[in-house]
Amino acid sequence: MRAVEDADERGSAPAEFLLVGLLLTALTLAVLQFGLAMYARNIVQDAAVEAAFHAALADTSDAAAERRAHEVVTGALGRDMIDWALITRMSMDGVEMVKVDLGATYPLVGLFGVPAGSVVTAHAPVEALG
Repeated sequence: MRAVEDADERGSAPAEFLLVGLLLTALTLAVLQFGLAMYARNIVQDAAVEAAFHAALADTSDAAAERRAHEVVTGALGRDMIDWALITRMSMDGVEMVKVDLGATYPLVGLFGVPAGSVVTAHAPVEALG
């Protein structure tokens, strides 16, 4: 009776190893991709803050601030993931402010994702001369 059971299960170990290995590999790659997406999100958020503070300086233009955001993202990720940038000057409670909105592509597979899949916003008070 024991010989019949052993014959029925012959070859099941490699098949189980393959199925479990594929599952663990997929799970590991998903965790790594999630980490890359969160890293890219933090870089774009930092670029928005950097652009807002750069635009708030007294002697800079909005175009220079937008270039600064693109430089931060390109320097950290190796490619520019910002699809569009909107820099707005406004007043909040009597304080002149700069608002920077960045539309970014967050990576879903590798470094490719949905264009302008997320919008990041940052504010900074405008520097006053004198």
